[in-house]
Amino acid sequence: MTSPRPTVFEPARLGPLTLRNRIIKAATFEGVMPRGAVSDELVGFHAEVARGGTALTTVAYCSVSESGRVHRDTLVLDSASVPGLRRLTDAVHAEGALASAQIGHAGLVANQISNGMSTIAPSTRISAPAMGLVRGASLQQLDDIVESYASAARNAVDAGFDAIEVHLGHNYLLSSFMSPNLNKRKDHYGGSIANRTAYPRRVLEAVRRAVGDKTAVIAKFNMTDGVPQGLWLDESLPMAQLIEADGHIDAMQLTGGSSLLNGMYFFRGDVPMKEFVASQAKVVGWGLKLYGPKIFPKLPFEEAFFLPMARQFRSELSLPLILLGGINRLDTMETALDEGFEFVAMGRALLRDPDVVNKFHNATAREGLCIHCNKCMPTIYTGTHCVIRRTLQGVPTTV
Repeated sequence: MTSPRPTVFEPARLGPLTLRNRIIKAATFEGVMPRGAVSDELVGFHAEVARGGTALTTVAYCSVSESGRVHRDTLVLDSASVPGLRRLTDAVHAEGALASAQIGHAGLVANQISNGMSTIAPSTRISAPAMGLVRGASLQQLDDIVESYASAARNAVDAGFDAIEVHLGHNYLLSSFMSPNLNKRKDHYGGSIANRTAYPRRVLEAVRRAVGDKTAVIAKFNMTDGVPQGLWLDESLPMAQLIEADGHIDAMQLTGGSSLLNGMYFFRGDVPMKEFVASQAKVVGWGLKLYGPKIFPKLPFEEAFFLPMARQFRSELSLPLILLGGINRLDTMETALDEGFEFVAMGRALLRDPDVVNKFHNATAREGLCIHCNKCMPTIYTGTHCVIRRTLQGVPTTV
């Protein structure tokens, strides 16, 4: 006799946690952390998502060190940020949801000019987001960053977070170690699949040791870089199996693409280049006009666009998997559960309507209102929001 199919709105286990349903708010940079401060807007952003019915909301992006910030207005998950983040987790818990902190080091995506300090990479190379040359990391630097991950994870627990999401995607530092076209190291962290996975695995072990067994640990994992000579399934599948075998994570959220080389791979849909250019300083805007079409290629939107690749991982892994990528419909969620995925993650659909999960649950809607125009993307510099929703609320848009 087969077990009954799990339903979207029944409680579900995620490691040591019980989530009220199977819907997770994916990490989308909120853009309301001036000089890295926890603002009322950041607290309100996640409280609203929790109020809307989502089971677990993810704060993005929390850097493990100052050098790992995306830019100067990125939160560093140090001891000074704990009181402010405790306000956030308390607000989320008051709405019946749980909170996750996405932690990472931006590596090649860290803006060295904005941060006022250099970043690191597996191997030395030029990086447009970093605004110049990024040097390959020394072993001592890598050792220090492992401890930075562990320290950030401990601070997240002190701040009341229920889960830690370690960013192994989008060619941030850990993802770039796994990528064959970004990692050219000749030591034990370069070359073979096992070697290129060794440093991310070491970080995951340090995070698990830091938080113990009462906090869930999730890996946001790149299935593919979405660029020629980048990471592809023939290598990412065995890498995921190595991570699973270590036993340090409770779930894996499957993603793809490169903030360094292909910023549309994990969005799909329209490319709001005009708005991107307008949101930047003149020099950067000129660069976007010239190189933007290469970094932000046009890729058509499809509902659940990562599902075909994610199926390959579902067939090879036994740990809980979180399906991400263009999920806007209730029947998509039901299909994902039918295919063995334990959770689904939503991003832009919740920017458009933070209450959409409640609407699904109450049977007043079966599809979200997001139209995948991606005009939310340039608003990360002024407070991430859906420009359609903001306009309908009677507030002038910023793009």
